[in-house]
Amino acid sequence: MAQLIRKEDALEYHEKGRPGKIEVIPSKETKTQRDLSLAYSPGVAEPCKEIFNNPEDVYRYTSKGNLVAVISNGTAVLGLGNIGPEASKPVMEGKGLLFKIFADIDVFDIEVNATDVDHFVSVVKALEPTFGGINLEDIKAPECFEIEARLKKEMSIPLMHDDQHGTAIISAAALLNALELVGKKIDEIKFVVSGAGAAAIACCNIYVALGAKVENIFMFDVNGMVVSSRTDISEQMKNFAQHIPAVSITEALKGADIFLGLSVGNIITADMIKGMGSKPIIFALANPEPEIPYDVAIAARPDAIIATGRSDYPNQVNNVLGFPYIFRGALDVRATSINEAMKLAAVKALAALAKEPVPDMVNVVYSAKNLHFDENYIIPKPIDPRLLTTVSPAVARAAMESGVARKPITDWDKYESELYSRQGENENILRFIMNKARQNPKRVVFAEAENLKILKAAQQAKDDGIAIPILLGGIHKINSMIKEHQLALDDVIIIDPKSEEQEKNRERFGKLYFEKRQRRGVNFYEAKKLMRDRTYFGCMMVETGDADILISGLTRQYPSTLRPALEIIGVKNQVRKVSGMYMMLTKRGPLFFADTTVNANPTEDELIDITMQAANFVSSLNIKPVVAMLSFSNFGSSILPETITVRNAVARIKELRPSLTIDGEIQAGVAFNKELLRENYPFSSLVDESPNILIFPNLASGNIAYHLLQEVGGAEAVGPILIGMKKPVQVLQLGSTVRQIVNIVAIAVVDAQR
Repeated sequence: MAQLIRKEDALEYHEKGRPGKIEVIPSKETKTQRDLSLAYSPGVAEPCKEIFNNPEDVYRYTSKGNLVAVISNGTAVLGLGNIGPEASKPVMEGKGLLFKIFADIDVFDIEVNATDVDHFVSVVKALEPTFGGINLEDIKAPECFEIEARLKKEMSIPLMHDDQHGTAIISAAALLNALELVGKKIDEIKFVVSGAGAAAIACCNIYVALGAKVENIFMFDVNGMVVSSRTDISEQMKNFAQHIPAVSITEALKGADIFLGLSVGNIITADMIKGMGSKPIIFALANPEPEIPYDVAIAARPDAIIATGRSDYPNQVNNVLGFPYIFRGALDVRATSINEAMKLAAVKALAALAKEPVPDMVNVVYSAKNLHFDENYIIPKPIDPRLLTTVSPAVARAAMESGVARKPITDWDKYESELYSRQGENENILRFIMNKARQNPKRVVFAEAENLKILKAAQQAKDDGIAIPILLGGIHKINSMIKEHQLALDDVIIIDPKSEEQEKNRERFGKLYFEKRQRRGVNFYEAKKLMRDRTYFGCMMVETGDADILISGLTRQYPSTLRPALEIIGVKNQVRKVSGMYMMLTKRGPLFFADTTVNANPTEDELIDITMQAANFVSSLNIKPVVAMLSFSNFGSSILPETITVRNAVARIKELRPSLTIDGEIQAGVAFNKELLRENYPFSSLVDESPNILIFPNLASGNIAYHLLQEVGGAEAVGPILIGMKKPVQVLQLGSTVRQIVNIVAIAVVDAQR
């Protein structure tokens, strides 16, 4: 499902807080005068002298080895065309963000005010001392060909124009697998190519390198078929010019084995592809609209293998499958270039990965029981965590074997471990949750819809396709706010529990609530009256199946939202008490803190409940739970009652769930200090695995810890997440941001799906 991105949201995203999407963060200590003296004068002189004596030491003492420049002059940006260097900057920052997220590569984006080839080349060439690699981006053809060729010849660091080679590499991997499935050979098939720009030329070049015949490639641009008699074609196009009279693309498609589209949307019809050969391969890669819509193509040719550039159809050809991992491998061996051998290694690695068993995480996100190599899965999915550890080593090996590596890798197991450590688990987990929610959105009741933050969160959840909002509150007031703030919520259900229209529902809900609470001091009149309260009304909607999830608490105290939920919906079977948890997104990956919001002084039984619920939640996110039960003592160093409670709970959990990795009682610092554990507590199950779930002995310690980590430690807090309820209810923190609310909605939707 394609996400709807509204103009206002996109502008706010780029403007809020620190403008833009990237910043520079020091990688060394800078807190004392000594730190600053080491970082700059006089200490900085020492690495300068070492580099002067041995220029290769620049990789040892500076960030050059992990630094890529994303460089553009803005002459061919996305679908926007020649918009200039300043307007291209948001795109280049975004490209830098992808480098960091997927391959832990640092990026400076550089927008160059130069359209002349000589000028542009001289600017980029002069930057070589600063960077470990150069990613050229959004430079128009035919200049991009000459620019890349000259820079590759004159520079000795890896360089690639991703608009050309990214699409070429990914589509080539898809092509190899598609040909295998249809039983055809690349040197025998007929290609029809719509588009003759940088990407199309690069694709055809790599296909030829894989064995395709130039005489079997029929290329078209806006002026028709590329033939040798034309005088308006570039030097690169001449390599694919046919020495025959020009024909129409409709005529060329007759009997063709593959259509490759890198042009504009909706220029190919169903009738045009009906004349293609048996089991055709259709790569309609124009974005956002393919040359032929997927549904039209599959209806016209059910025997076809189809790929597009879109994420809402099978076989997405997405450059993010390539460039982060190609540069990662090139940087890690200090390659002097990105050569053809390295590109072909990436092609073959991607093709091979699509044939491997797919991780559960990927299956879950795409709501597939078992994605496997077939006509709907010919290339890996962009969220596949194995891309970094598959493509980067393949590129690095190819660099070594082709003689362009200056720092060969000798220990491949160690290198693979280093790559694993670079993967951003925080990004992965949030993407997993959002993607999973999007597969089966649920009806979410927002009990405080007269609040602008709630309305904006409902809008975003709706636009992202993760929820079907139901808004509770005054209908006139909510509609006025929607209109005033130009929100697209006109088609959303709005319910005022106090209105006459809801009299029957108040009667129905009141009767049910009375049945539940009649022996708890509630009479029928009071029960019905309570249904005018939006939280009680929303809880009843969830309990009766009129909705799937309740979100409340933004403007009221935590207990006043939790109480109705417990009274009406209740806890799961075998659960003594619900508990609250925060997912803390830290530099070392996600950490789950419990209990942080509900149980003030949990008993031994309640600690067991809290731990079991937290472990189950983390397991549901395809993360192996590793639990540290915290205290102020380590393994019996104190015999106070509160430490004994934790110790006993650990022992009982190990009996109840022997497969769970858990230990305690243990101090928080010790739990993460592997050296200290090995030296003093070698028996601990945390010696070899770092904890990702921290269970606190009481509410005060848990609440204080998460607030400190959030405000002082810079971690992002996702929560509070209420666990243990029979049906999904989430109680917001007072003052939650729109982003925090949407995160909670996504978590609740995933919970409801289970």
